[in-house]
Amino acid sequence: MADYNPQVIEKKWQQYWEKNQIFNAKVDPSKPKFYSLDMFPYPSGAGLHVGHPLGYIASDIVTRYKRLQGFNVLHPMGYDSFGLPAEQYAIQTGQHPAITTEENIKRYTEQLKNIGFAFDWDKEARTSNPDYYKFTQWIFMQLFNSYYDKSEDKAKSIQSLISKFESNGNIGVDAVCDEETKEFSATDWAAFSEKEKQEILLKYRLTYLAETTVNWCAALGTVLSNDEVKDGFSERGGHPVERKKMMQWSMRITAYADRLLKGLETVDWNEPIKEMQRNWIGKSTGAEMVFQVKGQDKLIKVFTTRIDTIYGVTYLALAPEHDYVKDLITADQKATAEAYVEVAKNRSERERMSDVKTISGAFTGSYAINPFNGEEIQIWVADYVLAGYGTGAVMAVPAHDERDYNFAKHFGLEIRQVIEGSMEEGSFPGKGGTIMNSDFLSGLEMKDAMDKAIAFLEENKIGKGKIQYRMRDAIFTRQRYWGEPLPVYFKEGLPYLIDEKDLPLVLPEVDKYLPTEDGEPPLARAKDWNYSTEEGTFPLERSTMPGWAGSSWYFFRYMDAKNTEKFVDPEVAKYWGAVDLYIGGAEHATGHLLYSRFWTKFLFDIGAVDIQEPFQKMINQGMIQGRSNFVYRIKGSNKFVSLGLKDQYETSAMHVDVNIVYNDQLNLDKFKAWRPDLADAEFILEDGKYICGAEVEKMSKSKYNVVNPDDIIERYGADTLRLYEMFLGPLEQFKPWNTNGIDGVSKFLKKLWKLYHDNNGNISISDDKPSAEELKTLHKTIKKTQEDLENYSFNTSVASFMICVNELTAQKCNKRAILEPLAVIVSSYAPHIAEELWTLLGHKDSVIYATFPEFKEEFLVESNHEYPVSINGKMRTKLTLSLALSKEEIEKAAMSDDTVQKWVEGKTPKKVIVIPGKIVNIVV
Repeated sequence: MADYNPQVIEKKWQQYWEKNQIFNAKVDPSKPKFYSLDMFPYPSGAGLHVGHPLGYIASDIVTRYKRLQGFNVLHPMGYDSFGLPAEQYAIQTGQHPAITTEENIKRYTEQLKNIGFAFDWDKEARTSNPDYYKFTQWIFMQLFNSYYDKSEDKAKSIQSLISKFESNGNIGVDAVCDEETKEFSATDWAAFSEKEKQEILLKYRLTYLAETTVNWCAALGTVLSNDEVKDGFSERGGHPVERKKMMQWSMRITAYADRLLKGLETVDWNEPIKEMQRNWIGKSTGAEMVFQVKGQDKLIKVFTTRIDTIYGVTYLALAPEHDYVKDLITADQKATAEAYVEVAKNRSERERMSDVKTISGAFTGSYAINPFNGEEIQIWVADYVLAGYGTGAVMAVPAHDERDYNFAKHFGLEIRQVIEGSMEEGSFPGKGGTIMNSDFLSGLEMKDAMDKAIAFLEENKIGKGKIQYRMRDAIFTRQRYWGEPLPVYFKEGLPYLIDEKDLPLVLPEVDKYLPTEDGEPPLARAKDWNYSTEEGTFPLERSTMPGWAGSSWYFFRYMDAKNTEKFVDPEVAKYWGAVDLYIGGAEHATGHLLYSRFWTKFLFDIGAVDIQEPFQKMINQGMIQGRSNFVYRIKGSNKFVSLGLKDQYETSAMHVDVNIVYNDQLNLDKFKAWRPDLADAEFILEDGKYICGAEVEKMSKSKYNVVNPDDIIERYGADTLRLYEMFLGPLEQFKPWNTNGIDGVSKFLKKLWKLYHDNNGNISISDDKPSAEELKTLHKTIKKTQEDLENYSFNTSVASFMICVNELTAQKCNKRAILEPLAVIVSSYAPHIAEELWTLLGHKDSVIYATFPEFKEEFLVESNHEYPVSINGKMRTKLTLSLALSKEEIEKAAMSDDTVQKWVEGKTPKKVIVIPGKIVNIVV
């Protein structure tokens, strides 16, 4: 057999796996199931760099290990293929985004297959395929046709709500709905027109149309999520973003807020991710009340968790986007306040929440009345108040809230203490304590004061006790072309669903992918974008679904990807259940995870699936950072000086492509060919080499430190890449990529290969019985690998493989009883070489059908011990003796040893101390 040739071996086995569909999963009730999933990738034009496969390799290792343990494994892959980058490229070039997306997917798939992942490609899903988004549209329709029944704590059919309205109106209906929903009787309902009924139902539906404050980017022609905006500009392109009100589709994720919180207690995720979800949901218990605006018939609604401090309120603060702001600004404050509002409302919520140092605001000129004491208090506009949290208005208690305190101090407003305690510097939050300066609340402890204040609100019909959530309903539309069309048409300005038989509603052709000249979404460019019914032809919705729509349920589609009738067969979904291992980046800790959990709970409510939490175990992999290289140009020249000599010259550092650097040594010819301006470059070398500088930075094109996995595979093989990425460090940690260290892993695989061959390169396996030491080496490795895989500690397993191969090489082991199980153990990490070795051992089937070797403790139990023998306190020799010997037998063996006799010089020892399994100490 020739030397180890990964390029030949790996292509051979990748073709074998694909041809024989080795990894295709089918429902098999006779086996326990294991569902392993990687977060849905978006296929970008740049393809994969070496940082991307990290989580995929980890999940693939677990997948292969579970197969060896007898599990029926589902390990699919697909693409979140509706995305803004493809649309932006389409706008720039006129090329349909489907073409770009298809090219990107082809590139991604090729790269993933080259790494040797055990994906079930037969179940591939793409969100931009009509046969996929048909069911995204179907789920939207179910949400539209549902409302949330608070008494049963679940979603129910809107038809059952209509039945209640027909019987009793909405009196006594305990359902999630718009706050402004008025009471009506059954008689009223019967008298309402069709339009009026639909308007009322829209206040209850789980997906609904409403005017909402959004991040509008005119340059991109679309609404952006908070995550897509930074410092008032779009993350993509850096275009200005303004906050404005638009009619948008939203989903009542807030109806599920409490269930989303409780569900976190049932999943195995790391605590920081759970805490991020809790904070995003933001449950607060408090009171809601209204303040009358002086001289106007306006009531400002506020939510507070500290109604007990009501007598400490010295001003009201409104968000710049608050509906009343325009009407509250008086003539004498107009110039100042309106200018402030214009600037403040366009700062992103994220920026306003995080920037605690900047204090800004403007007095409206209007006053509100505190209903507890009749006191007039100023109404201000302040950007630390968010329209998206609570009511967009805050009753400010500067003495007992830090932000209120800083604002009041900055603008010279009154700071009134109403909780006993020290206020020498700053505010006194008073998490508990006795109330003071508060009329009938004075002298009460916090909890009692809150109860009494809430009773006052309810008696006077100016407020009530309430549980509030920071989380807002999720905006569900984007003014883009490249997204799922909403299956909705409009009649008399109100939305209706298209007929289910007409799904999928396929994206139409358009002449351009930009909004129209009058600001309509791109779909307005489509010809005949209308829907025909028996009543006539009506316009279809022109906005599309957001990027998170398709990724909120893809894990169900993988189970039954080719089902044309249902998004998943209920029996298939019941078998595969929740995802057992979900690996992906922590950047999805709020958005994607909340939305997918919300949709899963809704699908559970309507009986479509039988799980409430989609991801049982989740691991967030850390980032692989880049390792940049630098060359040093002598200023004013095209001459470059090596790292060790650069301090002798005046130089400037320049990033250089890491792919033309090897072990920090620059390839001079490739450098000169890298860019036209470097063709005549000159070099000052050290010891005949140009040594580059290095620094750990984020992997990016601009730093020329992006390493393509294709290049690594071409040079070293996919198994080396897989092992090396795991060897870099714990999966969850950030770690730098350093190609310089990959040689050690490559040499390990060559050494592993050599174990199975003789010096002539021929397979050489003995059926002789293994020695105790060989068995000990093997079972030590089995134990370590199994423990590591159960704990997802992949890097230490690679180290144990290296130790194992080194020990077996030293033992000159070529025993089948050792090398056969070793191939199985290694196969999860380095599947290609393991498959080849398995075949060379005489097996006809893939190693994937083998069984993970059983660890046997007996082979690690030591039969002998090496005793250090000390004479008068100095260790003089070592004796290997059986652990079965008694103290007397150990002493006898020690005293008869030639080295011991030499040192005792024939004298009779005064004392011999023997500790079995430890030491022998002789005193003469």
